[in-house]
Amino acid sequence: MSKFIQLHLLTSYPPSNLNRDDLGRPKTARMGGSERLRVSSQSLKRNWRVSDLFESALSDAIGTRTKKLGPVVAQKLMAKEVDEKKANEWAAMIAAQFGKLKKDSLEIEQLAHVSQAEQEGIDQLIDLLAVENRAPQDNELNLLRANTNAADIALFGRMLASSPEFNVEAACQVAHAISVHSVAVEDDYFTAVDDLNVDEDETGASHIGEAGFAAALFYSYLCIDKELLVENLAGNLDLANRAIAALTEAAVKVSPKGKQNSFASRAYASYVLVEKGDQQPRSLSVAFLQPVFGEDQASEAIARLEKQVENFDKVYGACAETRQHINAVTGEGSFSDLIRFIAD
Repeated sequence: MSKFIQLHLLTSYPPSNLNRDDLGRPKTARMGGSERLRVSSQSLKRNWRVSDLFESALSDAIGTRTKKLGPVVAQKLMAKEVDEKKANEWAAMIAAQFGKLKKDSLEIEQLAHVSQAEQEGIDQLIDLLAVENRAPQDNELNLLRANTNAADIALFGRMLASSPEFNVEAACQVAHAISVHSVAVEDDYFTAVDDLNVDEDETGASHIGEAGFAAALFYSYLCIDKELLVENLAGNLDLANRAIAALTEAAVKVSPKGKQNSFASRAYASYVLVEKGDQQPRSLSVAFLQPVFGEDQASEAIARLEKQVENFDKVYGACAETRQHINAVTGEGSFSDLIRFIAD
């Protein structure tokens, strides 16, 4: 089993606003002396994790990330005819195992990622408390689990400030996606007309607005530590392989949701390179320090990426034991074969 699986993706988006900053404009970053479009790793991971692809593939092994564990527990207790005061008290005791509660609230101060096994333990305790009409005992509040059956927690990790012994180190690292070329963010000036404005003196727009947008070919990079993933999943190799396959398909096919109703900017990756081996991982972003110019940016970006792989190998020796790629620009390769290669 190879320790590291690295994915390098090139994905082209038409005019879009996939990931907005605090002003509502597309996120950017300076790289190689020029302005680039950017999609944050947080946005990418969120959209992959909650996608239909990921959830359908791992429906039996996905956790829930929430601050609202306490209110949900209280509602379940009251649904079982526990009076509101007791339900709130008991719910607070249960939720507090996953993080410090907000003042005068059942909500946790920070998002807590709860695995399915932990949720099952909570639900069993709720049933017991409702039947016996009593508060939970200290030994019954040992609800946290060090090893998880939740693929998303195993991949992306979790941090519990109040119970660090139950933290999970992320087995997957995701870089911010960055355009391989320089960009200029533009503004879309738009209007909306009232359908009931029928009188001649009611001309003009009923709403005027602006929305920032840009088009870009993005380079994305993911690194999966498969050994750590299997360890996080308590040795479940089959689930680890399913998680890797589901994550790969989501990364290749799922677009960030930002402004999709306005731009319909969904896209599949045009090029995917997968590398497997025990060697120290490295990104190939250096291939794009000099922005890609010209009319055939996809082909130029692919050529640069493959040349950078070759140059790293020349200097450092083979940086991966095996590689496989698909190229949707030239119609080369098979995605199903790539998935089998990754999970092998």
